[in-house]
Amino acid sequence: FADIGDIVRGKDLYLGYDDKEKEQRKKLENKLKEYFEKIYENLGIQEKNHYNDTPDFYQLREDWWYANRETVWKALTCSEQLSNSKYFRPTCGGDEKTGTQAKNKCRCKNETGKNETNQVPTYFDYVPQYLR
Repeated sequence: FADIGDIVRGKDLYLGYDDKEKEQRKKLENKLKEYFEKIYENLGIQEKNHYNDTPDFYQLREDWWYANRETVWKALTCSEQLSNSKYFRPTCGGDEKTGTQAKNKCRCKNETGKNETNQVPTYFDYVPQYLR
C-alpha cells in the first residue's frame, strides 16, 4: 500500500529493470501528471497559488494522497473475500509493539467506536522506500 502512495506522490524509487518496465512506469507517471493537472485546473485562484510548485504537481499529489489514502485503502479491501483477512503486522492504534492487528477486511476499527472499520492499518506510507 505504501508503494501506491509513493507512486501517486511521485516518490517511487523503483524505475524498473528493463526497457519495457521503464516505459510502463513513464506512461503511468505521465497519466498521473495528466490527472493532477485536471485537478489543478478545477481549483480556485487561492488554491492554484498554493499548488503552483512544479509541472509535476508534487505538493498537490502529496496533499491528495493524505486526504484520500483511507478511501483508496477501502477500495482495495472492499471485497467480501477479505472479510476475515488480517493485515500481517499489528499496526492499529499504535506502533508495532503496542498496536493491534487489523482483523476485518485488513482494516483497523473506526476510532469513534462505530461498527464501520475504516482506518488504514499501515504507517509505512511515510517510511522512506529504501527502508521498507
